[in-house]
Amino acid sequence: MTAPRTGALLIHGLGGTEFDMGSLHKVLARAGVETHGVTLPGHAGRPEDLLDVRVEDWLAVVTRRYRELCGQYEVVHVIGMCLGALLAVELCKREAHTRGALVSLSAPVFLDGWSTPWYRALRYLLYHVPGVPRRIRVEEEDPYGVKSELVRAFIKAGFARGDGFHYQWVPLACVRQVDRLRAMVKRGLEHMRCPTLVMHAVEDELTSPRSARLLGARIPGASVVLLRDSYHMICVDHERERVMRNVLAFLGKDPGIARPRRRAGALRHGRGEAAPVEAEGLLLAAR
Repeated sequence: MTAPRTGALLIHGLGGTEFDMGSLHKVLARAGVETHGVTLPGHAGRPEDLLDVRVEDWLAVVTRRYRELCGQYEVVHVIGMCLGALLAVELCKREAHTRGALVSLSAPVFLDGWSTPWYRALRYLLYHVPGVPRRIRVEEEDPYGVKSELVRAFIKAGFARGDGFHYQWVPLACVRQVDRLRAMVKRGLEHMRCPTLVMHAVEDELTSPRSARLLGARIPGASVVLLRDSYHMICVDHERERVMRNVLAFLGKDPGIARPRRRAGALRHGRGEAAPVEAEGLLLAAR
């Protein structure tokens, strides 16, 4: 019997690109899953491009791409990271998705991680002050969602070079749209029927495990995996291989496919010798 043709829609995070997903595209491709990314409105340009983007714009793009894939594949999985995870959940809910699995990675249902400032709730007041949400910048700061010092060094180097893998700030007006989406996501989760995997780091600095627990409790039959040695960007952090293995296993694929391929890299230590570098899984290793 011929295996059904399988595709996956991968949705990146706020201010990000496909690099948010680490090597997930390549790993799934090796497992026979044809992956398709999507560039969310306001991304792949300048942070200012996010000023006039609304939740409805993001949902329209992912919905259109999802429906296109449903016309091409018998099985369609939906996988999202951060903002992409919120969009993935809302998409699957609205489309009554049952043609494949839903994988939610670090979904910020609550913005209550350990690095968020105590005055974060004041943003709801600022939203209503004319002009202020468009002027305030929410900066991307250390630790950049990553516990691994090596990966963090790649990220800092990328920012210094001006690489376009991630915005260094987003406007508060855009955070307001994320807050609107978070409110949408919390409604109607009990009506979802697709197999769902929720993965989240216990030490996520942006959104605590409370987010994962809510999704796990409200989505029928959802599986929750908590990670102990990562921050928010779980696809590129210390436990990236574990993330890949769990995703593969949940999709019915061989977890061994996630084993990293190594090569002699050009990363130099202070003494001048070359060190082994993973060819996959590091955010900027291929840049």
